[in-house]
Amino acid sequence: GFLEDGILVQDRGRIRLRYLRSPSFPWDMAAVLPTDLLYLRLGLGVPAVRANRCLRVPRLFEAFDRRETRTAHPNAFRVAKLMLYVFIAIHWHGCLYFALSSRLGLGTDTWVCPNASRPGFARPLRQYLHSFYFSTLILTTVGDTPEPQREEEFLFVTAGFLLAVLGFATITGSISSVISNMNAADAAFYPNPEPVRCYLRAQGASGRLVRRVARWHQHLQMQRKLPAERAVLRHLPRGLQAEVAASVHLPALRRVGLFQSWERGVLQQLVLRLQPQVFGPGEFVCRRGDVGHEMYFVREGQLAVVAEDGVTQLAVLGEGLYFGEISLINIKGNTSGNRRTANIMSIGYSDLFCLSKEDLAEVLAEFPSARAMMEAKGRELLLRMGKLDVHAEAAAAAAAQEAECRAQALETALEGLQTQAARLLAQLESSAFKLALRVERLECQLRRRQPAGGAGPA
Repeated sequence: GFLEDGILVQDRGRIRLRYLRSPSFPWDMAAVLPTDLLYLRLGLGVPAVRANRCLRVPRLFEAFDRRETRTAHPNAFRVAKLMLYVFIAIHWHGCLYFALSSRLGLGTDTWVCPNASRPGFARPLRQYLHSFYFSTLILTTVGDTPEPQREEEFLFVTAGFLLAVLGFATITGSISSVISNMNAADAAFYPNPEPVRCYLRAQGASGRLVRRVARWHQHLQMQRKLPAERAVLRHLPRGLQAEVAASVHLPALRRVGLFQSWERGVLQQLVLRLQPQVFGPGEFVCRRGDVGHEMYFVREGQLAVVAEDGVTQLAVLGEGLYFGEISLINIKGNTSGNRRTANIMSIGYSDLFCLSKEDLAEVLAEFPSARAMMEAKGRELLLRMGKLDVHAEAAAAAAAQEAECRAQALETALEGLQTQAARLLAQLESSAFKLALRVERLECQLRRRQPAGGAGPA
């Protein structure tokens, strides 16, 4: 198919008509002409009759470019394509070497390809392998080849060495480009550990801390953790971002008990705002009394709820659980306010989803039912912990209701004032209109009197 105004056209008639009018059609026709039939007259010793097949080379390059953009392993494809180019260059050079040897005479000196009288060289395969080996020695600049004896041989070897120098420069540049692309892709996915290491060494940090940082970076790359997902997906449109994030994170998010009864629209809004974070062994995610600005969902790993001594484990949080939501929801009667109520420590390497207070408030503002369910969960948890003052909650609810009543009364009074102001404005406009008409009548009477008064004295 082809694109027309951004729409994929797959109608065969239109595709055929467009192809027949394209500039590539004559070249494709010339490339597929049955020139092989000339073998019947000229014999098999004239392979040049199939040279028209080389007109398909632009199509080959086009196919390579399209495959490179669609494959899941572009760097491996580039290396394989480069090796194919090297093989083809050696093959063509070997064919030219054999053609030159045939012209000068097979076996006439030590440089040319041996003839059939030499044991083993009666088979074309052996002659081809010898030519391929000889060209490999020249194009790799090994130099372990027989010394040329004639001018044609000297020119062929010199041209081969110059081609090898150019080929090696191209291969080196291509390999370095592939390596730099791989490093750039890794840098886009994973943070670079070198600046942190240099900073720790410059500040004289302990070796234990340096090893912890190194192990954290190593864990990210070994487990294919991507902490910079938003930076990677920032060029995609928002709808496609939501689809990609949902396909990656939605199964893990559905395992969270809080979200199992939520509708899909809420979850799709949440996955766009989740920030993956990885915590190492013994690292505290939050401490009791800290001001809470995020809530966390356990994607992988285990976390421990520890006592004040930092050692005694009170509970273990596993995959699919969540914590920190109480600090983000303004529940009436919460005696702890927006402070953390527990110490959470990572037992091993834990992969968490982090959701900020602003993002959560933005999502819950669009879905009131989800907000009510989350507040009910938080109130239930506060009751179990003894952190909910029922009387204060009732007083806060009564105060909120009274404030709402006052707001409604103010709105009613404001509507009355607006009605009175509109009436006064209408009366003022009517009075101004009447006054303007009266002034206009007086001016007309004055203009009629002025000529009569001026004619008497004359």
